[in-house]
Amino acid sequence: MGGMLVEAELSQEVVENSLAGVLFVSRALYLPSTTSTNDVLKRLASEGAPEGTVVLADEQTAGRGRLNRRWVAPAGSSLLFSILFRPSASAQAHSPLAYTMLCSLAVRDAVAETLGVSIGIKWPNDLVHDGRKLGGILTEISTDARGGGYVVVGIGLNVNWDPSTAGFDFPATSIRNAVGHPVARADLLRAIVERIAERYAALRAGRSPVREWESALDTIGREVAVELPGERITGVAVGVDADGALLVQADDGLCRIIAGDVRVRDSAVAP
Repeated sequence: MGGMLVEAELSQEVVENSLAGVLFVSRALYLPSTTSTNDVLKRLASEGAPEGTVVLADEQTAGRGRLNRRWVAPAGSSLLFSILFRPSASAQAHSPLAYTMLCSLAVRDAVAETLGVSIGIKWPNDLVHDGRKLGGILTEISTDARGGGYVVVGIGLNVNWDPSTAGFDFPATSIRNAVGHPVARADLLRAIVERIAERYAALRAGRSPVREWESALDTIGREVAVELPGERITGVAVGVDADGALLVQADDGLCRIIAGDVRVRDSAVAP
């Protein structure tokens, strides 16, 4: 199994050095604490920040995930960062979920290649290991003051703490728990961002990640329950369509799920 030396505490200098030479990265900003790295980066994007801007925090006081669920992690324990994309017209033609896809696949690849640990993806944005939540991804799309479209992707990854003791109402784990020792967050950050850059280049060249992402989803082939406003759908997740929507075979036919609270019925992984 691979390993990483544990670094000193993160700082502006450490983060800049860890991302030096990654061609996609135009600017790196480290914050000891902030409300949400997505909120900070959206503000910078609205002011004209260039593509490839990365904002990382040691602590988020108002971190959030999909469906406005709160993201909680002790200060200095996790990777909490956001990346700015300003897609070309060709990349804009892809589903917005494509950015969640490429980033989740990049995290999966980085963890496998640098640490020898296999992680899965739960539709649409959770990272899991052995049925326990390891992290999540939040993708937000907007326009700046000049009308230019941009995408901000926030990534939260439990690294050097034990969330199984945090009292969550779902099973959770961390990279440290998976590998059995602490991990250098700066090294893991670089590995992830390098792979995001590679996958974004492929997206810009017109190559959709949807089929590779579909094959990586732990959700496919399992019984699921989907909670929608005023409706509950149960069935088997049989795949995703070209936009990444989940296809669920229910008793009354095939359902296309683009949003909702999806729970895997034979697992306790959190939505």
